Amino acid sequence: MSYIIAVAGKGGTGKTTLCGLMIRYLLAKGKSPVLAVDADANANLHEVLGLEIAESVGALREKAMAEVKDLPLGVTKEQYIEQRIHEILVESSGVDLMTMGRPEGPGCYCYANHLIRKYSERIGQSYKYVIMDNEAGLEHLSRRTTQGVDALVISTDETLRGLRTVQRILDIIVELQLDIKKTYLVVNRSLNGLTDAFHEAITGMRVQFLGAIPSDKRLIQFDLEGKPLIQLPDNSLAVQKVSDMMLELVEKNVENK
Repeated sequence: MSYIIAVAGKGGTGKTTLCGLMIRYLLAKGKSPVLAVDADANANLHEVLGLEIAESVGALREKAMAEVKDLPLGVTKEQYIEQRIHEILVESSGVDLMTMGRPEGPGCYCYANHLIRKYSERIGQSYKYVIMDNEAGLEHLSRRTTQGVDALVISTDETLRGLRTVQRILDIIVELQLDIKKTYLVVNRSLNGLTDAFHEAITGMRVQFLGAIPSDKRLIQFDLEGKPLIQLPDNSLAVQKVSDMMLELVEKNVENK
C-alpha cells in the first residue's frame, strides 16, 4: 500500500521545491519506486526533477473525449483511459511523474474526470510513496482532490498573513471532513529564525509543526541556473533540514501504518 504525502499552501511558499526535496530524500534512502504527481495547473515539478513531460492528464482528457467515440471492438472506455494514463507517465530511475496539467477546451468532462481520477489512484497503488504537489490556494481542497492522503504538509512563509491561509486550510479540512490522516506545517525559506509572535500564532493550531527550512544559497543558485534541485548536494542546508523532517514525516509513520 502506498504512503501518500500531499503538499498544499498559498502561492510562492515553495511547495514544488519541498516536493522535490522530499523525493530526493526518498531516492537517496532507496525508498522507491516513487510516483510524483504534479497537480498544479502551472506545472513545474518536472523541472525540479530534471524530467521532460510530453503530455499531461489535462491534454489526455481532451483527446479522450474525442477518441473514445471510435474505439476498436472489444476495448472499453475504461480500458482505453487506463492504457493512455500509463502511456503519459514519465518514467525515470526510482521516480515516475504524472502531470495533471489543465483542460484545453470548454464543456463538461465529468465522466472523463471520474475515470482519470479512478485510474490515477489505481496506478498510485503500485508505488511505495506518492508525493503530490497541489496547486496554490484552497480550491483543490473544496474539490476534494486532496483526499485519502496519509500526510498533508502545509507550506507557508514566515508572515502572519501566511498563517491565516494555513488556518483556512485547516478549517476546510474539518468542514469537509476530508480523509487526511495527519496534518503538518512547514515554514519555507526562513531568513532569520521564527519570531516569538509566529510561534505564539501557531500555538493551538490543529497541526504538527515540522520546522523551518532555511534560505539556502545553493538552492537559489540551482534555481537561477536551471539545474534540477534533486541534484543538490548533501551539504545543502535545505536538503539537510528536509531530511530531518522526513525522519518524522515518513520513518516514524510508515512503521506504524
